[in-house]
Amino acid sequence: MDAKLMECVPNFSEGRDLEKIDRIVAPFRGKPKVKLLDYQRDEDHNRLVVTVIGEPDALKICLLDAVAQAISLIDMRAHRGQHPRMGAVDVVPFVPIRNMSMAEAVDFSKQVGKELADRFSLPVFLYEASAANPARSNLADIRKGEFEKMPEKLTMDAWKPDFGPVAVHPTAGVTAVGARNPLVAFNVFLTTQDIAIARKIAKAVRHKDGGLRFCKAMGVAVEARRQVQVSMNMTDFSQTPLYRVLELIRAEAKRFGVTVSGSEIVGLVPMAALTNCAAYYLGLEHFSLAQVMETHLI
Repeated sequence: MDAKLMECVPNFSEGRDLEKIDRIVAPFRGKPKVKLLDYQRDEDHNRLVVTVIGEPDALKICLLDAVAQAISLIDMRAHRGQHPRMGAVDVVPFVPIRNMSMAEAVDFSKQVGKELADRFSLPVFLYEASAANPARSNLADIRKGEFEKMPEKLTMDAWKPDFGPVAVHPTAGVTAVGARNPLVAFNVFLTTQDIAIARKIAKAVRHKDGGLRFCKAMGVAVEARRQVQVSMNMTDFSQTPLYRVLELIRAEAKRFGVTVSGSEIVGLVPMAALTNCAAYYLGLEHFSLAQVMETHLI
């Protein structure tokens, strides 16, 4: 019988110090029943996104070691970056991949969340499918106020952590843990340095402000490119494909006399998220993933 397989995509609040990044990623390297698939750092966001896959118990051991490294290396009191953040280990999502149901992934995420709280004295919130309270399912709502406002936020009855102390870890902040479906981190660059334009476009495309379903978006300055970007999480690319949000951003950008200069994927992406874009732009009729040669070689 095939083993259970799970993906984990922890986000750490360090994207600039290569030595620290190497120490955080090291626990995932060369371990049995675990495979490090990818890790990407962003200096403007000051953030590290790791993608790892493995059997749940083996994955948990590696994750706990990486968290220990992050907590010892990252001081949130000194952290600055473009991406919203509330903790050294900002978010730990789990995605069931093979022989696991979402319910099993939720149970596993709760076990990990409790262990993180007990071992590191971290306040932990459960989010997405793991959230006990529907008001906490959206990560953006949990993170609102970021690290600096969390001490006050945690004193509110509505924001008592699911696990751990009702007080922010002095240097590591707060962590969110949960089970979710695959998402695509998709960023679109604009030919302007005006952050107000990126924020207006982000508001137009994101679901909570009347935009596209399954799209979360914000405007971010990218100093290295002297541009801004619309930074997005597409939480269900099968319902809202990447080409649709890209074309809406193009249309909104025209209002401000700017254009799209490019885009990027952060971390790994399901093949179907890209093939449905190819089918759209090529005008392919009756196309399916089964026509991609590589799907028959896996």
